Amino acid sequence: MTESSMKKLASTLLDAITDKDPLVQEQVCSALCSLGEVRPVETLRACEEYLRQHDKLVHPYRAAVLRAMERVLSSRASELDKDTASTIILLASNEMTKTKDLVWDWQQAASGVLVAVGRQFISKVMEELLRRLHPGTLPHCAVLHTLASLSVANAFGVVPFLPSVLSSLLPVLGMAKQDTVRVAFCSALQRFSEGALEYLANLDRAPDPTVRKDAFATDIFSAYDVLFHQWLQSREAKLRLAVVEALGPMSHLLPSERLEEQLPKLLPGILALYKKHAETFYLSKSLGQILEAAVSVGSRTLETQLDALLAALHSQICVPVESSSPLVMSNQKEVLRCFTVLACSSPDRLLAFLLPRLDTSNERTRVGTLQVVRHVINSAAAQMEDKKPFILSSMRLPLLDTNSKVKRAVVQVISAMAHHGYLEQPGGEAMIEYIVQQCALPPEQEPEKPGPGSKDPKADSVRAISVRTLYLVSTTVDRMSHVLWPYLLQFLIPVRFTGALTPLCRSLVHLAQKRQEAGADAFLIQYNAHASLPSPYAVTGRLLVVSSSPYLGDGRGVAALHLLSVLHPNIHPLLGQHWETTVPLLLGYLDEHTEETLLQEEWEEKLLMFLRDTLAIISDNAWICQLSLELCRQLPCYDEAPQEKNFLYKCIGTTLGAASSKEVVRKHLQELLETARYQEEAEREGLACCFGICAISHLEDTLAQLEDFVRSEVFRKSIGILNIFKDRSENEVEKVKSALILCYGHVAARAPRELVLAKVESDILRNICQHFNTKDPALKLCLVQSVCMVSRAICSSTQAGSFHFTRKAELVAQMMEFIRAEPPDSLRTPIRKKAMLTCTYLVSVEPALDEQARADVIRGCLHSVMALLPEPKEEDGGFQKSLYLETLHALEDLLTSLLQRNMTPQGLQIMIEHLSPWIKSPRGHERARALGLSALLLRYFLEHLRVSALVPFHNLGLLIGLFSPRCADLWPATRQEAVDCVYSLLYLQLGYEGFSRDYRDDVAERLLSLKDGLVHPDPAILFHTCHSVGQIIAKRLPPDQLISLLLTMFEALGDPEKNCSRAATVMINCLLQERGGVLQEKVPEIVSVLRSKLQEAQGEHVLPAAQHSVYLLATQHCSAVVSSLLGSPLPLDSHACMLWRALAVEPRLAAQVLGLLLEKMSRDVPFKESRAFLLGRTPDRVATLLPLSATCALFEVMSTSAAGPAVLELYPQLFVALLLRVSCTVGVQLPRNLQAQERRGASPALAARNLEPCSSAVDTLRSMLLRSSSEDVVQRMDLEGGWELLRTSAGHEEGAARLARAMAEHAGPRLPLVLKTLACTHSSVYENQRVTTTAFLAELLNSNVANDLMLLDSLLESLAARQKDTCASVRRLVLRGLANLASGCPDKVRAHGPQLLTAMIGGLDDGDNPHSPVALEAMLGLARLVHLVEAWDLRSGLLHVAIRIRPFFDSEKMEFRTASIRLFGHLNKVCHGDCEDVFLDQVVGGLAPLLLHLQDPQATVASACRFALRMCGPNLACEELSAAFQKHLQEGRALHFGEFLNTTCKHLMHHFPDLLGRLLTTCLFYFKSSWEDVRAAAPLFTGFLVLHAEPRQQPQVDLDQLISALQILLKDPAPEVRTRAAEALGRLVKLA
Repeated sequence: MTESSMKKLASTLLDAITDKDPLVQEQVCSALCSLGEVRPVETLRACEEYLRQHDKLVHPYRAAVLRAMERVLSSRASELDKDTASTIILLASNEMTKTKDLVWDWQQAASGVLVAVGRQFISKVMEELLRRLHPGTLPHCAVLHTLASLSVANAFGVVPFLPSVLSSLLPVLGMAKQDTVRVAFCSALQRFSEGALEYLANLDRAPDPTVRKDAFATDIFSAYDVLFHQWLQSREAKLRLAVVEALGPMSHLLPSERLEEQLPKLLPGILALYKKHAETFYLSKSLGQILEAAVSVGSRTLETQLDALLAALHSQICVPVESSSPLVMSNQKEVLRCFTVLACSSPDRLLAFLLPRLDTSNERTRVGTLQVVRHVINSAAAQMEDKKPFILSSMRLPLLDTNSKVKRAVVQVISAMAHHGYLEQPGGEAMIEYIVQQCALPPEQEPEKPGPGSKDPKADSVRAISVRTLYLVSTTVDRMSHVLWPYLLQFLIPVRFTGALTPLCRSLVHLAQKRQEAGADAFLIQYNAHASLPSPYAVTGRLLVVSSSPYLGDGRGVAALHLLSVLHPNIHPLLGQHWETTVPLLLGYLDEHTEETLLQEEWEEKLLMFLRDTLAIISDNAWICQLSLELCRQLPCYDEAPQEKNFLYKCIGTTLGAASSKEVVRKHLQELLETARYQEEAEREGLACCFGICAISHLEDTLAQLEDFVRSEVFRKSIGILNIFKDRSENEVEKVKSALILCYGHVAARAPRELVLAKVESDILRNICQHFNTKDPALKLCLVQSVCMVSRAICSSTQAGSFHFTRKAELVAQMMEFIRAEPPDSLRTPIRKKAMLTCTYLVSVEPALDEQARADVIRGCLHSVMALLPEPKEEDGGFQKSLYLETLHALEDLLTSLLQRNMTPQGLQIMIEHLSPWIKSPRGHERARALGLSALLLRYFLEHLRVSALVPFHNLGLLIGLFSPRCADLWPATRQEAVDCVYSLLYLQLGYEGFSRDYRDDVAERLLSLKDGLVHPDPAILFHTCHSVGQIIAKRLPPDQLISLLLTMFEALGDPEKNCSRAATVMINCLLQERGGVLQEKVPEIVSVLRSKLQEAQGEHVLPAAQHSVYLLATQHCSAVVSSLLGSPLPLDSHACMLWRALAVEPRLAAQVLGLLLEKMSRDVPFKESRAFLLGRTPDRVATLLPLSATCALFEVMSTSAAGPAVLELYPQLFVALLLRVSCTVGVQLPRNLQAQERRGASPALAARNLEPCSSAVDTLRSMLLRSSSEDVVQRMDLEGGWELLRTSAGHEEGAARLARAMAEHAGPRLPLVLKTLACTHSSVYENQRVTTTAFLAELLNSNVANDLMLLDSLLESLAARQKDTCASVRRLVLRGLANLASGCPDKVRAHGPQLLTAMIGGLDDGDNPHSPVALEAMLGLARLVHLVEAWDLRSGLLHVAIRIRPFFDSEKMEFRTASIRLFGHLNKVCHGDCEDVFLDQVVGGLAPLLLHLQDPQATVASACRFALRMCGPNLACEELSAAFQKHLQEGRALHFGEFLNTTCKHLMHHFPDLLGRLLTTCLFYFKSSWEDVRAAAPLFTGFLVLHAEPRQQPQVDLDQLISALQILLKDPAPEVRTRAAEALGRLVKLA
C-alpha cells in the first residue's frame, strides 16, 4: 500500500471519529487499531498529525483518538523507533496538559498513551514528565496521575527516578491549595510508596539491587508531615480519605524512630476520622497497614494506644453488615485483619477488652464481639492456646441470649472452638448442648426476615447453621469423636430436643461407625460409667416411635432407623442378624414412597411387625417387661404429637401382648386407664388400639381389667369430681365412656374369633349398649364404630351360621335412630356410614328381620344418602369427597345384603319401588345416585340368579319403561347407568326364559357398544343412540309386555326432565316402527295430532308426523308443491325448511324435486345491475329472487339423508350448476327488501342460515357434496378453509383450486362427467365463471387423477384455448395449470416440454407491467418444470431466462425477488455442475446479490437465497465453497451472517482470486441499496473480501474509489451501516 493510500485510509477513519453514535465511534477506533496492528508507526503518526492539525477538535473526540493510540501501543510499542516514540510522548504530554482544568476523560486517555509508551521507553517518558515538573510550580494533576500509574505499571523502571520526582514534588506540596490537586498528590504518593515496596520486596529481580528503604525515608517523611499535619485536617472528605489511603503504604517507608515518634498522633488522628466518614473501608485498610508497620518495628508506643484502638475497631465491627454493599463487607475484613495484628502482639489486652463485652445485652455489641472472638480463635490459635478456659467461661451469658443474630454468631464461635480443641475443656459440654438446642428450633420460630442479598433465608437460619455445624464437627473434626460419643445419646429422649433428632441421629450414626471401625470395645457403651445416658429400652422405644412419622423433621424416620440398626449391639446381643436384614427393608420402603404416597396405616403395621419379631427373638420376659415400662414412661413426652402417641399406644399393646407375666399386663393396663388423657381423640383411639392388640394374647385379662376399671373407685371418683364442674362434666364424662366403648370394640375386632362369640353379649355388648341414649356426637360415633366392629367380628367367625344374635333387632333399630338423627342434606360425620356398615353385617346374622323392619331400613338409609347435596369436588376438600364415597359404598353393600335375602322378581320389584321416587326426582344428582344403585342391584340380581323353573318375568315391561327414558338424562352418569339397567333386565328375561348364565345375546350385547354415544352431549347423537336402544328393546321384548311398556313410556312424556320426555318419544316411534302392526289403524290419527301441533312447536317429536303428511301430498302433486313452496317468503322459516326436507324421504320423489329446482335456478339471470347515481361508480349487482329461492330450497332438500340416491343420480348437473352459481354470485347483494329484513333480524321461527347469495350457494354446494357421499371432499375443504375462500372475492380463486384438489383426491371417478358438463363454460359471458372454471381445471392438473382418468389431453386443450383470454387472471391461471403438470403428471412433462416452456417464457414477457402477475406466475411455473423437461429443450432458453429474471433480484416487491431467486437456484440445480460458460458467467454475477440478500428484510427472500446459493455451489467447481454453503445455509438453521460471510470470502479469494474486482464492483452498487440491512451487508462483504485477498490482487482494486465510497457510507443515516463501513476501512490495510 502506498503512503498516500495509508494516509487516506487513516484520515478517512479519523474524520469519522466525530460520529454521534457511540457504537460507530467504537468501531472507528477498532478500525484504527486494525490499521495499527499492521502499520503501527504510520497509524500512530497519522493520529498524531490529525490531532496536531485539528487543534479545534473537541476533547471527547480527541480522547477517542488517544484511546485508539493507547490500544495500538499496548501491543505494538516495541516496534516504535525512538523518534516516533518521542513524537508520541510529546503529543500525549501536550494533550494531557493542554488545559489546566480537569477534563478527566481526555487527560486520562493521554495519560494512558504515556503509560503504554512508558513500558518500553520509560526513560524518555520520565524525562518528559520530569520536564513538566517546574521548580516552585505546582505540577498538572494529570502529570501526577501519570506518574502514579507508571509506578504501578513499571515499578522497576520508575523507582530509580523516585528521588528525583520526590525532590521536585515535595517543595511544592505546601503550594497545593485546591483539593483536586491535593488528591492527585496523595494518589501519587500512595502509588510511589506501593511501587517502592514492591521494588524492595523483589530486589532479586530489580535492576538496582542496592536500593534500600533509607533512600526514600527522608522524602517520604517530609511528605508525611504535610499530609498528616495539614491536609488531613481538611473539611473535604474525599481529600481526607486520599490522605489516609496514602499514609498506609507510606508508613512502611518511614524511618523506625520517626514512625515510633508519630504513632501517638497518627493513630488517634486516623481513629478520629471514623466519626466523620460513612465509608470506612479505606480508613480500616490504612490502619491495618500502619499497625503492621508498627508491629514490624517492635513499637512500644502501640501499647499506650491499645484501648483507643480496640474501642474504635470494636465499634466498627459492631456496625451491621449489608451484604449488598461491597465496601462495608471489605471494611469488616480489614477491621478483623487489624484485630489479628493486635491479637498476635497483645493477646491478653485484647481478651481483657473483648470478653467483658460478651456480657452486654446489646445485640450489635454482642454479635460484633462474638465475630471478633471467632476470628481470633482461628487466626491467632497459638496465642489463644492458654486462654481457652477464660474464653469458654465468658460464653455463659451469650448462651442465654434469644436473639437470632446472636445465636447465629454463637454457633459460629462454637464451630471454631471445636476445630481448636476448646470443647475438650471443662465447660465444653454446655457448648455442645447449645448446638443441639438450636438444632431443635422449629422453622416457624425464625422470626427475622432475610436480608436483601440473601438468596435462601432457610439456609442462613440458626437451625440450618446449627445442623450443618453439628454434622461437620461430628464427621470432620477427629478430636471431637471421644467428646461427642456417647454424650450425644442423652439428647435423644428429652422432648425439648425432638426437633434435633434428625441431625442427632445422623451424627450418632457416623460416630458409631467410626467407633465400630476402632473396635468392639470402643463401641460398646458402659451404661454404669455414664449415668446420664438413656437406657437401651428408652432408646429403642424413642427411635421406633419417632419413625412412625418418617418424613417429619427433615426425614427423621430414616435417620432413626439407621441409628437403631447401628446401635443393635448396645441394645441386645441377639438382634444383630435380624436387624441387619429387616431395617434395610424398612428403609427401602421409605425410599419407594414420599410423604404424599406413604400409607400411614401400612407403615405403622410394618413397624409393629418389626417390633413383634424383635420381641420374639429376644424372648426374655424381664427385658420385655422393662421395655413396656419404659414405653409407658414416655407417654407424656408425646402429648403434643397425637399421631406418634397413638403409635406408642400400639407399641405398648404389642409389647404387653408379648409379655408372659399377667400381673405386669394387668398392672400396665390399669395404669393406662388411670392416666390416659381422655379429652384427646387420638389418645382415646390409641388407648383402644392398645387394648385390642393386647387382647390378641390376653383376652380374659383385658376384659377383666376393663370391667374392674368401670367398677373401680377411680372411675367413679373421676365422674364424681367431674360432676362438680357442671359446665364441663357431662362432656368429659362422655369422653371417658367413649374411650371405654372403643376399647371394647377393638377388643372384639382383634381378639381370636373362636373366643369372641362367647363374650359378645355377656361381656362386650352389655357394657356398650347401656350408653345408647347419649346425645354426644363423639360418643355416638364411638358407639356405632364399636358395634360395627363387634358385628364384623361375629360375621367373620366360622361359627356365625349357628350363632343366634338376640340383640340384633335392637341394634338395627338403634342404628336407624342414629341415621335418622343425622342432618338430611349434609354429611359431616361418618356416623351414617358406620351405622349402615353395622346394619350390613347384622342383616346377614340370624334371626332375619321382618318385612316392616326391612322396609324401614331401606327407606331410612335411602333418604339419608339420596337427599344429600351434590357430591363434593376434590377442591372442596379431600376428606368430604372420601367420606361421601365411603358412605355411598356402605349403602350399596347394605342394599345388596338385603336383596340377597329375597332373590325373587318380587324382591327386586320391592327394591326398585323404593328407588323409583328418586329415579324420577327433579334433582339430577338424586337421579344419578338412584340409577347407580339400581344398576348395581340389577347386576347383583343377575349375577346371583338361580332359575329352577321357567316362569315369566312379569314386571319386565314396567321396569324397562322406568329406566329406558333415562338414557337421555342431562347427567352423563345417569345415561350410562340407565343402559346398564336395561342390559341387565334383558338378560334377566333371557334367564327366566331358560338361557344359561354364560349365554351372550348379540342383540343385547349391542347395548354396551351404544354407551359411548351416550357420553356425547350432542342431542343428535344422544337421541340417535336412544333410538338404537329402542330398536334393541323392540327386538327382545316379549309380545305380552309391549302394551305395558308403551303405557309406561307414554307416562314418561310428562317427565319433568325434558330430555327424558324426548327420549320417550324417540323410543315410542321406534317401537311403532318396529312392532307397530297392532297399532296400524292409529297411524292416521297420530299423524293428524302431530301436524296440528306443528305451529305450537311444543316438541320435536311432532315434526315427523307433519313431514309424513307433506310427503304424501308431494307423491301426488309434485310440481304444484314445488311451485307453491318456492313462493314462500325468504328467508325460509323453520316450518318451511322442514316441509322441504320432507320431500326427500323417497329417492324417486327427491330426484324429481331436484330436477325441477335446477330448472328454476337456471331459468333466470343470476343478478341484475343497478345503475349508480354517481358518475364513475361501479354498478351494484343485485341477486334475482327466483334463483335465490331455488338455491335455498335445494339446500333444504339435500340436507336430508334420504336425498342421497337422487343427488348421486344428478351429481354432474348439480355440481356444475352450483359451482357456476357460486362464481356468479361473488360480490352480489341481496335485494333491498331482504337486506332490511336481515338488518331487523330474523324471528325465532326462521331458519338460522345466511341468506347472502354467495354464502347460500356455497352452503348448498357443500350440502350437495355431503349428500352424494363426498364427505371426504367436504372435510378436506373444511380443514383447509376452502368454503370461506369461495365466498370472498380475494380468495375465490384459491377456494376453487382447493375444491378441485379435494375432488381429485376424494371424488376422482366423478370428474369425467363433471368435466364434460364444464366443457361449454370457457365461452361464458360472465368473466367470473371463466376465472372460476379455469382455476378449477388448472388445479386438476396438480393431481395424477388427470392422467389416471385419461383427462390430460382434454385438460391441456381446454387450457390452451384460454391462453389468449382477455382477462389477465385467466391467462395467469392457465400458466399455473400448465406448471401443475410437474406435480400431477411429472412423467408427461417431457412429452409436452416445448409447449410448456414456450408458454412460460412467453409469460415472462406478458404485457408492459414490470410487475406483471403473469410474469410472476411464469417464474413460479418454470421453477417447477425445469427439472422435468428435456435438457436440450431447456438449454436453448436457459441464458434468456437467466438474463430476463436477473432484474427481479432487486425488485421492490418481495414476491418477485423470492420467485426470481428461487428460479435461479433451480436453473443451477438443473445444470448439475455442467453448465456452459455463458451461464456460468450468470452464476458468478449472481453470487454477490445472493449473498447480500441473505440479509433481506423479508424472510422468504433470505430463504430463497439460501436455496439458490446451495444450488450454485456445485457449478462453481469449488468443494470447500459448496460445503460451506451446504453447512451454513440449511433451512431452519440459524445463520451467523458474519461468520458465514467470512468463510465464504476466504474460499472465494483462495479459489477465485480474479473475481475480487468484479465482486467489489457489485458491492459498490449495493452501497446505495434502499434496504438498510443489505446496505450494511455490502461493506461487511467488502471488508471480508479484502481481508482474505492476496496482496498480488491489489491491481484489481480501485482503492481510491473504494475508500471514497466507504467514506460516503460513513455518513449514512443508519448507525449499523456506518459501523460496517468503518470496519471495512480498517481491513483495507490488508492491500499492501
